[in-house]
Amino acid sequence: MSVLPLVFTSGWASGINAYAVVLLLGIFGATGLSDDVPESFQRPEILITAGVLFLCEAVADKIPYVDSVWDSVHTVIRPAAGAWVGALLAGQSGSLSDLAAGAIGGSTALASHTVKAGTRMAINTSPEPFSNFVMSTAEDLGVAGILTFAMFHPEAAAIIAGVLLLAGLLALFFLISRIRRFLRRRAQRREEKRLAERVGQPPD
Repeated sequence: MSVLPLVFTSGWASGINAYAVVLLLGIFGATGLSDDVPESFQRPEILITAGVLFLCEAVADKIPYVDSVWDSVHTVIRPAAGAWVGALLAGQSGSLSDLAAGAIGGSTALASHTVKAGTRMAINTSPEPFSNFVMSTAEDLGVAGILTFAMFHPEAAAIIAGVLLLAGLLALFFLISRIRRFLRRRAQRREEKRLAERVGQPPD
């Protein structure tokens, strides 16, 4: 059976929470739930590192504006993680070239990361802080649920991930105007802060 569905699903999940993907795959392999997980994920130092970073993301991802900063930092990390995971999964199964799997995993992770980051920018325009917590929790549960489902039903999980990715891209298209307003307001606040600092400086 081709590993392509699992590569696609793990790429989608990596774009949302790459550390959760690495941690879950490592647990699945270490506990014997799946034979498709490379030993690289099961190493203790990888599991510990992924676990600590997952906890950091679980906190940062639920705080308004902090989540957008976190997403900006991970614009490179998540696609790179998706490509790395895809290449390792392909190398384990031998049914797909490492290069092709890396490209699929990385591009899928980049697409889902774009949806996540853009959606959070739109949510941060809301005056109440609870949307961030709800959205972040839903993302964590979604990644865990679909990735676990992919271990036993990879094709069905890939279809679900594809539908969610497409729906997210469509939603992001309609949220672009709100995101632009958010970015304009943030730039305006920064400019006002700079002006205030200049006014407060003593004359030479």
